[in-house]
Amino acid sequence: FRTPAIEGYCSRQSVKAGETLDIMVSTEPAARFKLEIFRMGFYGGRGARMMTTIGPMQGKTQPIPPVGKNRLRQCQWEPSASIKIPKAWPSGVYLGRLNTLPNHKEEPYWQSYVIFIVRDDRPADFLFQCSDNTWQAYNKWPENHSLYTDPRGAHAVDVAVSFDRPYAKYSQIFEHPLSNGSGEFLLWEFPLAYWMEQHGYDVTYCSNSDCLDADQITRCKTFLSVGHDEYWDVRQYHTVKKAITKGTHVMWLCGNSVFAVSPFSKNKRVITRDGIFSGLTDKEINDAIGVFTNDWRRRGPDESDIIGARSIVPFNGGGDWTCTKPEHWIYQGTGMKKGESIRGLVGWEHHGAPAEKPGLEVVAEGTVWRGGKQPAHWTATLYPGPKKNLIFNAATIWWPQGLSNPPGHILPWSHYSRPHGPDSRVQQITRNIFAQTLQ
Repeated sequence: FRTPAIEGYCSRQSVKAGETLDIMVSTEPAARFKLEIFRMGFYGGRGARMMTTIGPMQGKTQPIPPVGKNRLRQCQWEPSASIKIPKAWPSGVYLGRLNTLPNHKEEPYWQSYVIFIVRDDRPADFLFQCSDNTWQAYNKWPENHSLYTDPRGAHAVDVAVSFDRPYAKYSQIFEHPLSNGSGEFLLWEFPLAYWMEQHGYDVTYCSNSDCLDADQITRCKTFLSVGHDEYWDVRQYHTVKKAITKGTHVMWLCGNSVFAVSPFSKNKRVITRDGIFSGLTDKEINDAIGVFTNDWRRRGPDESDIIGARSIVPFNGGGDWTCTKPEHWIYQGTGMKKGESIRGLVGWEHHGAPAEKPGLEVVAEGTVWRGGKQPAHWTATLYPGPKKNLIFNAATIWWPQGLSNPPGHILPWSHYSRPHGPDSRVQQITRNIFAQTLQ
């Protein structure tokens, strides 16, 4: 799971211009290194812009923390570098590339990443929330210690993870070496960020931890939940619900969202799985009891009230995104006909069981297959908010895969299915929905 030759983490999930960020690095064995910081985006198709280089610096081996309460592994490393975020750095997702510096040409060098978000307070058309709680929930660093590796079961309660540790290599459905240190951003969020910046959308960025205050969301016209946004503090739920009430548009370009109740610690550096939101029925939980433990508990409201649908059992699978209402305005310019599908776009987790909300429409639906055999019914939905705002649910983690293919991007695969990369129909549907939110 690790890259012990060089690995690191940042002192905060997000930071504003003018604030200071500490970067903790460990090298084993001790080695000189440098840190190159990039802002991720389109940048003429290059996918990133070099912002600064720090170093060379002398690295040292920092201690692996013991297992604490609730299986917590929390580093207390000394800062290797500190950077005051320049005023000129715009909001965005920033990758720091760690590079060891060999003493001789004959020696190899090693690389990994650190990741952080620069946020701001300005009004913008779109607020792009990165799903970094979920990145951390699945992070196994250093020795198989994620929220899913408790011996009691994959969804055991009272298990905690800390942001004070490096991100290990992504350990789920496919092999992705670029995830060493970068969480899951390059897997799920980056294709949307790349595409939005390519087309000039006015977008600003934040972390899950920034969305405990409704003012953070309502300053923007549209809130975007992207990729795999599974782990939420209940306060995030109420914040988004309040924003919807105030007229903010919400685009759920994701799957399996708002599923696990995971309150933040006081300093927002630890999340603990406390239970689940209330969407799943007792029957669904009993059907999937092997995933849960006997002390499972509901700790939050029904997530479908803000999404329009929810996670269902089976949780995962793969399938096609199938048009059901070709006359609907979201399909304008796509040429799609009823029953026409975008192959492999739904996976590996999804939403179904549409909520009973006034005006809710199912705009696409179909079947995913778990393990290629067990079916589940997913539904993409659209419903109006109280001030004619729109709440759209794409019902798939893989929606951004249909928008762009940034440099270094690797298409995922799971359950004998996979998305096929950029698709003009996904791009046009997204344009249509975004255009409605900008009116």
